[in-house]
Amino acid sequence: MSEKHPSMLDAALPLIVLIILLSASVYLFGSDSSYGPNQIALFLATAVAVIIGLKNGYKWQAMEKAMVKGISLSLGAVLILLSVGALIGTWMLSGTVPTLIYYGLQLLSPSWFYAASCLLCGIVAMSIGSSWTTAATIGVALIGVASGLGLSPAITAGAIVSGAYFGDKLSPLSETTNLAPAVAGADLFEHIRHMLWTTVPSFILAVLLFTIIGFNSEVASDFARIEQISVVLQQHFSISIWSLLPLFVLLTMAIKKVPAFPTVFIGALLGAIWAVIFQQELLSQLIDSNLPVALATVKLIWHTLYAGFALETGNANLNDLLSGGGMVSMLNTVWLVFCAMMFGATIEKIGLLRKFVHSILFFARSTGSLITSTIGTCFVTNILTADQYMSIVMPGRMFKEEYERRGLAPVNLSRSLEDGGTITSPLIPWNTCGAYMHGVLGVSPLDYAFYAFFNLINPLLSIIYAYLGIKILRLTPPVNGHQEQLVKN
Repeated sequence: MSEKHPSMLDAALPLIVLIILLSASVYLFGSDSSYGPNQIALFLATAVAVIIGLKNGYKWQAMEKAMVKGISLSLGAVLILLSVGALIGTWMLSGTVPTLIYYGLQLLSPSWFYAASCLLCGIVAMSIGSSWTTAATIGVALIGVASGLGLSPAITAGAIVSGAYFGDKLSPLSETTNLAPAVAGADLFEHIRHMLWTTVPSFILAVLLFTIIGFNSEVASDFARIEQISVVLQQHFSISIWSLLPLFVLLTMAIKKVPAFPTVFIGALLGAIWAVIFQQELLSQLIDSNLPVALATVKLIWHTLYAGFALETGNANLNDLLSGGGMVSMLNTVWLVFCAMMFGATIEKIGLLRKFVHSILFFARSTGSLITSTIGTCFVTNILTADQYMSIVMPGRMFKEEYERRGLAPVNLSRSLEDGGTITSPLIPWNTCGAYMHGVLGVSPLDYAFYAFFNLINPLLSIIYAYLGIKILRLTPPVNGHQEQLVKN
């Protein structure tokens, strides 16, 4: 039996089933939906896609091979996730994160906190080209500071995600910033310059909104609680500027374009070394007294790398603030990523997403509707394939020929891929980026998505620009074998 092209009903059915199951998961399990129920929903939706594939003549072996390949594509992200878990644990033990929290409590005003968090993450992410590393370092500390100031963790996470993805998007060191122009056939720095027109105004609006929220928040800073946390930090950790050196080493490695996995894991090991050097009093309280000191210290660090750090302060809230990390803490996120990639790989293999795109192009008559369709397809691809790289590569390949046919410069496509793909990925709980942010920040995308203002505004602004014809580059007819780009305002 030959393989048949899917019908529109075939293409829509797995998505409808997934949406129903995920909605039921959130309704029945609430904030616990990411800890198993969503994974089952993805499994069942994959089963529906497999049945459609079998109906259309696809062999089970071919679909299974696609699933395995899809999962294998996420293994690089899994290695980073496990390393981040280890890093958070050792940076708690070394005093790096507690020191960031301590100084943050002393320096950051509650009124300016959300806006300052967004700006700080934007600067760091632009410097290192990684939203993930920014969230795992600066972001974790800012969540702790927010807890100390009595501020909303959801709004704080929204500010962190907004800043991290703004900086990541404009950094020439970022993987997605290099991937989008490569897929579209555009020059990297022309791509970045073209993105400025939608990215910078979106970020300014986001920072303005965070400033307004900060100054109009009814939650006042509890200075007694801040003092209590500061005292506890000083009691249990050696707070000094030296404790921040692992952070500076990690950021330097990232700027030098050392790959993310070794960078993060080296940062985790450096945190362990720093704990031995600067937190000897804390280690003496935590090590196993039945073993020689050297061996007990190795055991403690080993345990911290895989199980995380736990501190008993006598206050449950402070225990939660000053505990966490470990590779074990990331296993649920890894489980979610595997299930999501399995679903995405299956629907790609049997041509369901391609069916959607071909149907969309039939209705995308104007430039505005074409760019809107591109952004929408990137967002849907993020939902279906659960991977931001797929949301750039697949729509990029599918729309590239149409942009060329209509005389649109490649930077229009590359910007749309970023505005619709890169930016929306952390808003989806089962997407690799959304799952990562949940695992690192401890806040569900369902909670922070409404406050990730930059990620919400940027795609909308890009669509407005498209319909108004603002900064849409067009290609002139070939001149001596070359094409020139002209700006249409």
